[in-house]
Amino acid sequence: QVQLVESGGGLVQPGGSLRLSCAASGFTFSSYAMSWYRQAPGKERELVATITSDGSSSSYEDSVKGRFTISRDSANEMVYLQMNSLKPEDTAVYYCNAFVSFRYRWGQGTQVTVSS
Repeated sequence: QVQLVESGGGLVQPGGSLRLSCAASGFTFSSYAMSWYRQAPGKERELVATITSDGSSSSYEDSVKGRFTISRDSANEMVYLQMNSLKPEDTAVYYCNAFVSFRYRWGQGTQVTVSS
């Protein structure tokens, strides 16, 4: 079955960096675009970044452009989110996502807290 397992979250000071990882299994990873979403307390889940199946193109939510970078390693079925210059408003649970077999698939999420 499709599984997405996130890791790498934690507590970081404003201006710091974190790298999130997502291990994928149960589907043909190289055939699917992958995304990162986040959900802050009391807010709806929002799309943060997407990378195409071949890794040739990516897109970002406006507030993270220039600070976050999504990447993938198809050989190891991993997707990453490098987050730099973190701000308190980046605090959220971050989720890995793939749209497989006409369903959105989610991991369990990893908490990112940006605070001094």
